[in-house]
Amino acid sequence: MSTSHIHPAFRLQAEQVAFRYPQNGHGLNQTTLLIQPGEVLLVSGPSGCGKSTLARCLTGLIPHLYRGTLAGAVWVDGLRTTEAPLWQLAERAGMVFQNPASQMLASSVDEEIAFGLENLGLTPEGVRQRLDATLARFGLDILRTRSPRTLSGGEQQKLALAAVMARHPAVLVLDEPFSMLDSAAVVELVHHLSELSRKGTAVVICEHRPEYLQAIPGLRTVQLNGQSRTPISDSAVPHFDFRTPPFRLEVSGLTVQLGDQVVLRDLCFSAAGGQVIAVVGRNGVGKTTLLRVLAGLQKHEGSASVNGERPELGMAFENADLQLFNATVRDEILYRLANPDMALYAQLLEALGLMRYEAVPPLLLSEGEKKRVALATVLMRRPQHGVLLDEPSLGQDAAHKAMLIRIARGLADAGQLVILTTHDLSLAAQADRLLLLGQDGLVADGPPPHLMRDPAPWAQIGLPVSPWVQIPPFEGGRR
Repeated sequence: MSTSHIHPAFRLQAEQVAFRYPQNGHGLNQTTLLIQPGEVLLVSGPSGCGKSTLARCLTGLIPHLYRGTLAGAVWVDGLRTTEAPLWQLAERAGMVFQNPASQMLASSVDEEIAFGLENLGLTPEGVRQRLDATLARFGLDILRTRSPRTLSGGEQQKLALAAVMARHPAVLVLDEPFSMLDSAAVVELVHHLSELSRKGTAVVICEHRPEYLQAIPGLRTVQLNGQSRTPISDSAVPHFDFRTPPFRLEVSGLTVQLGDQVVLRDLCFSAAGGQVIAVVGRNGVGKTTLLRVLAGLQKHEGSASVNGERPELGMAFENADLQLFNATVRDEILYRLANPDMALYAQLLEALGLMRYEAVPPLLLSEGEKKRVALATVLMRRPQHGVLLDEPSLGQDAAHKAMLIRIARGLADAGQLVILTTHDLSLAAQADRLLLLGQDGLVADGPPPHLMRDPAPWAQIGLPVSPWVQIPPFEGGRR
């Protein structure tokens, strides 16, 4: 095995590594990194610049699982990734994917964590002790018998983190680990990463929300500037040439039970067209379930109606993989539209930065790009009453988040209702109205500037308001 370029002081080395996917020619531009034991490295950059590709290179998933053109070299704890088998690399480096659902293998939470521990050759007693400690550390005890597929996105992300960290890898690579976590869980994770760093683990974090990481001593940052990203124009907003007549969504006595768990209980609120509403709450509190009910995808008790009828609301899922299945982005957006509005189609491609991807299979795009394709498919269908966006900022940089708000405002100005769930409080602060959801139902409802300055409801739902959130001035609400 070639060792001529290995420097013994470094846990992780990448020398002029670059990669191109065969399907679209995009990937990672030439990058060199040297990471010592105990060092925490933040990798930042715009959506599509190659952060996820770099993470795959650093853990050996490229070239072992992803095909393409690889240049340069990567060493993980002394092993060159092109020469060592993947199982050997996996003993040294662990990775948490941007989409945690894609790395779930087992039928229960405890089996998911135990699987990796058993592969390390631990004794049954050693597996049990580390499993119990990990479940407690990540607050997953109550979920240990649940199937990972039934968990919320945030709970799946916690599980993916727990399963990898339980193995105590020498190198830990996290691809957008904060994207689905509530702010309390983020603070806990950052504390855990700091502890791992002090014990010698090398940590690489690809993240669009770096402010929480500033608490980690000695944090180092590198910026990727890939050329695969389509620039977002400040003026690229679709023109919604329609006006939705005034309407009001009425939600009354909404209750949802999944198995033996009551996820929503007797939830009541109303919302008028022309509003942008953000729904915020802890992981697993029922935010996605609420959107699924409003979209007509979830069995429930109680009612959600407009003028006594089921509302027509299009939904972009938290996990875009669940609603993308066509051969190309163009086919996906235009799927089963008999007379598509091609002017709107062109506007959506420009506004969402998708023009260069028309002929690309959507499932080969980055997570952020897939989310924008899913949004385009919803908007092309012009749902009568509005859209539901489940964690729309996942995988999006600041420019794309600003674009999302402009689109939401355009829909609201046309009389539509936009309801989004998010853990990104900076995004929630730009809504007209904020709903704080707790375990016992709706805790607070009002303009974001007002609620974000009132600590009481946040304490009630167990979420801190980050000091980095820019709270707009209170003007009595936009509408």
